[in-house]
Amino acid sequence: MPPRTVVIGVDSSTQSTKAVFVDAADGRLLAVGRAPHAVSGTAGARESDPEGWWQALRDAVAAGLAESGAPASAVTGIAIAGQQHGLVVLDRSGRPLRPAMLWNDTRSAPQAAALTEALGGPDAWTARTGSVPVAAVTASKWRWLRENEPDHAAATAAVRLPHDFLTERLAGTAATDPGDASGTGWYSTATGTYDPELLQLIGLDAALLPEVARTGASRVGSLTAEAAEALGLPATVAVAAGTGDNMSAAVGLGLGGAGLLDHPVLSLGTSGTVFAASRTRPASPALSGFTSADGTYLPLACTLNCTLAVDKVAALLGLDRDDTSPGGGAVLLPYLDGERTPDLPTASGLLTGLRHDTTPQQLLGAAYEGAVVTVLRALDELLRACGLDPADPEVAARPLRLIGGGARGHTWVETVQRLSGRPVIVPGGGEPVAMGAAALAAAAATGADPVALAVGWRTGEGAQLPPVERDSATWERIGSVLGRASGPLLGGF
Repeated sequence: MPPRTVVIGVDSSTQSTKAVFVDAADGRLLAVGRAPHAVSGTAGARESDPEGWWQALRDAVAAGLAESGAPASAVTGIAIAGQQHGLVVLDRSGRPLRPAMLWNDTRSAPQAAALTEALGGPDAWTARTGSVPVAAVTASKWRWLRENEPDHAAATAAVRLPHDFLTERLAGTAATDPGDASGTGWYSTATGTYDPELLQLIGLDAALLPEVARTGASRVGSLTAEAAEALGLPATVAVAAGTGDNMSAAVGLGLGGAGLLDHPVLSLGTSGTVFAASRTRPASPALSGFTSADGTYLPLACTLNCTLAVDKVAALLGLDRDDTSPGGGAVLLPYLDGERTPDLPTASGLLTGLRHDTTPQQLLGAAYEGAVVTVLRALDELLRACGLDPADPEVAARPLRLIGGGARGHTWVETVQRLSGRPVIVPGGGEPVAMGAAALAAAAATGADPVALAVGWRTGEGAQLPPVERDSATWERIGSVLGRASGPLLGGF
């Protein structure tokens, strides 16, 4: 029997690092190492020290290696899937000049609006990048840095995304991939390159940026001697270009050119996202028109307020997160950190429809409903961007794959079923972001197609829950509030 080969897929997210150790032959999950991240900031600021990500990666790999029982010599590849959009600025020695501004840092909303106007509006941006600048986008954050911390901007010798920073620590190579690059605001999905005119508009020198690999599975090198020693792995381990977390989740679920196309996914995590792999290049101002890690496209919509916002409401009410009932007449829009879809970065939460007989359980149920309706509204726009009619019975019958921490929660699953009216699949493999990174790592080591590997590993499969009747009354109730509050109320109350 040939010796086992093992690959490592790393999910470096907002709050933690997970490193999965996977048997490259059959996709069997051998171990998961975990380590936390620290996030700081108030009044819209959200920051983390990139050195903390590197230490968490070392800790997670060490824990996973010990749990796996595999010898370090069995590891052949590693790939990073990182939280998207974060701005990492480095000095000439490759050390962070300041904490990274994270995707959910909303301070750069004015810069996003200014950039949108400067190019000629939303349509001009979607024609080039597939996306309109919002506070999350890296270009907006770079403009904020130039305007608010000019000394740091002037001292910057390199600009990286979170996954780029870690990949460079591993391989010593400044590289990114088309997927994560497509979320920066300076990469054109129309041309597949950095856009010189956008870089000039943003005020960023292309020399500060990493090269863009062909795909996230492209091999960009091997572990440096320093990285190999830090991780306790051989220096021969292949390092993939890696990608953003959403792109990696698509690979892990078997979405892409060698797998499923135009099948929607709903991720319930710190943020709520909907996405699908498609051959249609998206150009809708309501969406992020990303590129996938395998070279297809990944139209995506993201809401800032999902599981953490609902958990906060549960804590305020003193309830367990599953101690709920449907909201009755109450509507609660849990926009506790502003909102991205709809683009309302200064919004706060809205509660209306209270009666004497409203219960705490109904208020919590209303928070779930508000979060789920927000992301399902974006799902319809996503499907239209793929060239599909959301009302088409064949399209409506396509299962909605449910991932993220919320997919393990009974109330989240029930609320999605009730409000979507769709069949739902909760993949049984777990950790789709890290498993997608593992497939990228295996592809970098062998030259195989990462989506085909994930399909063979069956990581996106799970039991299908049948559709239930769509709760139209709740949709109408929340829709009427959104209609009334779509102007200055949500923008500034």
